[in-house]
Amino acid sequence: MRLARVALLAAAFVAAAVLFPFSSAGMAAERVALSIAIDGAIGPASARQLKEALKAVAERNAAVLILQLDTPGGLVTSMREMIADILASPVPVIGYVAPAGGHAASAGTYILYATHVAAMAPGTNLGAATPVEIGGLPSLPGGEKDDKSTGQPSGDPMMAKVTNDAVALIRSLAELRNRNGDWGEKAVRQAASLSASAALQEHVIDFVARDTTELLQLADGRTVEVAGKKQVLATKGLAVETLDPGWFIRLLAVITDPNVAVILMLLGFYGLVFEVTSPGAVAPGVIGATCLVLALYALDLLPINYAGLALMLLGVGFLIVEAFNPTVVLGVGGAAAFLLGAAMLLKVEGPGFAISWAIIGPAAALTLGLALLGGSYVWAARRNPPRIGGEAMRGLPVQILDWEGGEGHVLALGERWRAKADEPIAPGDRAEVTGVSDLVLTVRRRGAGSNGPGNDGARQ
Repeated sequence: MRLARVALLAAAFVAAAVLFPFSSAGMAAERVALSIAIDGAIGPASARQLKEALKAVAERNAAVLILQLDTPGGLVTSMREMIADILASPVPVIGYVAPAGGHAASAGTYILYATHVAAMAPGTNLGAATPVEIGGLPSLPGGEKDDKSTGQPSGDPMMAKVTNDAVALIRSLAELRNRNGDWGEKAVRQAASLSASAALQEHVIDFVARDTTELLQLADGRTVEVAGKKQVLATKGLAVETLDPGWFIRLLAVITDPNVAVILMLLGFYGLVFEVTSPGAVAPGVIGATCLVLALYALDLLPINYAGLALMLLGVGFLIVEAFNPTVVLGVGGAAAFLLGAAMLLKVEGPGFAISWAIIGPAAALTLGLALLGGSYVWAARRNPPRIGGEAMRGLPVQILDWEGGEGHVLALGERWRAKADEPIAPGDRAEVTGVSDLVLTVRRRGAGSNGPGNDGARQ
């Protein structure tokens, strides 16, 4: 019995030793190339998408990550975050400008320079990497003159600092990946652009590939530096699996549009105001609080100017006060403060991240209109006589039921009241109320004057 157990155990060890290499080969054969597509402006959602993709690549031990780009550019902060993630990635990242007709402009050019392998599909282009002007109030026409040698506004030290910083970044990436740094500087200073074939000739990219299959074939065997170590790519024949962005990334892409964030902020404020003025409605408060939190979260991710945000909040506050205390001055001032704050909101504007006056202007006009409309109703209510209590009965017509001396009884609003008068009145006369004291009405004959609007509530 013991001999049989020993023989069975030995057979198990032999089988494991024989099968283990085949299992390892099978695992190696199952390695895939993961792919993500950045289609649109570079922003917080793009940075989050790349970060999650790199995490998935590391967890699944994928061979490479294909970063497919088709972008007009975007925010510098998000671009730098993506570049930092690519440089720190333990897995090679292949940058691929595709599909045909796509481009990697502005921020996309820097990101392509940072990837371990750079490729483009036929019919694509890259470049135009000049930093966008600092956001704020637009300058007057003809107020700036361009320096023809650099393509930048002359006499603008801030733009010179931003441009030089961008040149240093793209040159450092070019040196790291052994690419053309001179053309990179030209793309920054002169907004130069290249087609796919021209980019290959200028040694800006490594090769041109029609699709991902050819991309992996041409990348196979190349030596790249990954996290400070040399690595030879083995990508030929790898299966490509696309990672689609999750619901949170899609939501982030929507709410980080500054126009959407501003509209969410307005909806949030007015939802809360409506809830406070009409307690118990619940829905406006819930929707308003949710919109306000989303707006503040989105604005926190964007490079905003807090002075501009403060002006916008001050303008909204003035408009809310205008709705409850009509002065017109507060309404106009609130609208002006809101628009001025919107112009100053973003520190740096990029493609896809700019305030659209076609949206913000009508939103401000609608908000001002609602405030003035609400104020007109409040003003009208103040001018109308009271609707409850003794003051509401002033000017109310009454019918004399019986009268003796200076006192008697009258019919008002279907009820019998005690009344008195300082002038002769006879039963059957039509009179009106001039005051109320201790449940006794003071009346006078109609036609002698009126203290308020008539009312035909008395019964005959």
